[in-house]
Amino acid sequence: MTEVPAFNPLLAPSPLPYGLPDYAAIEPEHYLPAFEAAFAEHRAEVEAIASTPDEPTFDNTMLALERAGELLERVGQAFYTVSSADASPEIQEIDERLAPLMAAHSDAIQLDARLYARIRALFERIDELGLDPEQRRLVERRYREMTHAGAALDDSAKERLRAVNRRLSELTTQFEKNLLADTNDLAVVFDDPAELDGLTAGELSAAAEAARGRGLDGKLLVTLTLFSGHPYLAQLTNRSTRERIMAASRARGSRGNAHDNRTVLREITRLRAERAELLGYPSHSAYVTADQTAGSPEAVHSLLRELAGPAARNAASEAASLQRLVDATAERPYPLAAHDWAYWTEKVRAAEYDIDTAALRPWFEAERVLVDGVFRAAALLYGLSFRERADIPAYHPDARTFEVFNEDGSALGLYVLDLYTRDTKRGGAWMNSIVKQSRLRGTQPVVVNNLNVPKPAPGEPTLLTLDQVTTLFHEFGHALHGLFATATFPHFAATAVHRDFVEFPSQVNEMWILWPEVLASYAVHHETGEPLPADVVDRLRASEAFNQGFATSEYLAAAWLDQAWHSLSSAEAAAVSDVAEFEAAALADIGLASPVIPPRYSSTYFAHVFSGGYSAGYYSYIWAEVLDADTVEWFRENGGLTRANGDRFRARLLGVGGTKDPLEAYRDFRGRDAEIAPLLKRRGLDG
Repeated sequence: MTEVPAFNPLLAPSPLPYGLPDYAAIEPEHYLPAFEAAFAEHRAEVEAIASTPDEPTFDNTMLALERAGELLERVGQAFYTVSSADASPEIQEIDERLAPLMAAHSDAIQLDARLYARIRALFERIDELGLDPEQRRLVERRYREMTHAGAALDDSAKERLRAVNRRLSELTTQFEKNLLADTNDLAVVFDDPAELDGLTAGELSAAAEAARGRGLDGKLLVTLTLFSGHPYLAQLTNRSTRERIMAASRARGSRGNAHDNRTVLREITRLRAERAELLGYPSHSAYVTADQTAGSPEAVHSLLRELAGPAARNAASEAASLQRLVDATAERPYPLAAHDWAYWTEKVRAAEYDIDTAALRPWFEAERVLVDGVFRAAALLYGLSFRERADIPAYHPDARTFEVFNEDGSALGLYVLDLYTRDTKRGGAWMNSIVKQSRLRGTQPVVVNNLNVPKPAPGEPTLLTLDQVTTLFHEFGHALHGLFATATFPHFAATAVHRDFVEFPSQVNEMWILWPEVLASYAVHHETGEPLPADVVDRLRASEAFNQGFATSEYLAAAWLDQAWHSLSSAEAAAVSDVAEFEAAALADIGLASPVIPPRYSSTYFAHVFSGGYSAGYYSYIWAEVLDADTVEWFRENGGLTRANGDRFRARLLGVGGTKDPLEAYRDFRGRDAEIAPLLKRRGLDG
């Protein structure tokens, strides 16, 4: 047993508004004892449900199960928020120790034959129970999820399943730890600002600040992003510098050092395949998609292959255009390489559309984008208002807390924004819930958005790229989903929907970036106060399909790698000895093997699928984009940014959480199933 501190703030409800954890009082040594107490409490609650001699009813089984585990959820949400956003060495050690304990606890609940029998009995006579729609869906989903998890297996198979799940929890935690360490180790150090020619003064300031943070005074440090490329590649004039940054990014997890992820990911793949076979599926992809809106790997593969051919053709045309420009204008022409693509793409964009995206940054000051862009769009569409609460501290000094109100002045929840990168934060951008709304528990939502924007020196403005503006709007779409979802039962709270549906609300929220009323409010020069010129806005809109061959190809390549790994049988996975060779064969198979367009994520740093929740599910972005593009058409056809449209979207989609089948909810909102034509047009694949 872990030594128990004299007082543990995690074991009592937080004194802060909305139940935001009192992070100022929480020390790392509080977490494991709190988890141990929460595990014990939850096991006792479930034991009482499973062992009762009374006939199963909705109240004594389903309702009791929803009331159970409240302490564990509170402790878990508090810890996993920190372990992803501020993972100190102490937190990482706790995460490693916790992973197998968490897997074992989940299995103890999900594989309990007595509990499963009670839920199955309710499912088999569901029409006789007189349930309302949310109660009925709870019985259906709990039964489906326990079956899917292996509750119907015999004892021998369950024992092996527990061992596999335990080992997978250790491996995925190790993958994330390795990736964070290697990403930090491979950050690129420069001695001379001339090597970073092309960056703005603010970007150079951020690089100097990052170097100072590591004790490298007088130097400049370029930290790596999660994906293969880097935003700076579009601006850096020094080709050697571009090559160094891209090489560092692509080397992560494959250098033969202590942080190498190749052996880790091969074992993850093999064990996932073995687990799928235990559960009656030919592959992990078949197992995952069986409980998603896609329904099968064949449906996923069909869509990816349908898009890959046109995307590759468009990308080849783009590459030829870039090469012509290199040949015509470079002092010493050279064959285009992956680290050159973004730089020369900006040259072509400037020539064809007279747009310099780097020069737009003074119009995208972070505070203005947040308040007058992101928040304003939510106000116009949903009637929301926001008030910063400096008196409610979050888990890190950079994380800011805002109270969110409905149009009638009623309190909706809390929104936490953690904008800046740091060495203890994992890469990428994400949203997670810290507290989930539930009528049963009387809780209101607390959600957090994390980004990885380089932090400038004190007193310097934070100027965002257009990509970062897009990311902020995207992640806030997830936040809105978490804030609006309204459910009685915790099981359906927040963004508890199918993985290949969850990206839909966030993608829809991106449409407001260039919407006239929103853009005019936030795209104001941070020094002069001048609005972004109308002709620039027109050219931005005209260029929306520009470089979509590249963007679609790099995404599809990563999505296909995910499917390729997770379509293997356990025997096939065990036979893979070389990760790079496997990747090359998979990309050749779908026609996306291009030396100048690497996958958005290569396997050794593909956190989404090897340490996140997207295994066999990275296709979800393009799958959900079919719904997104169709929804954007609906908004345009129906007046755009209006309160009536916002109310409809909130009530029929965002607000239902997991209480309703997602495609049924979509049909309720749209009046029909989604059509793919708007997606094909958006990505330039309809020609």
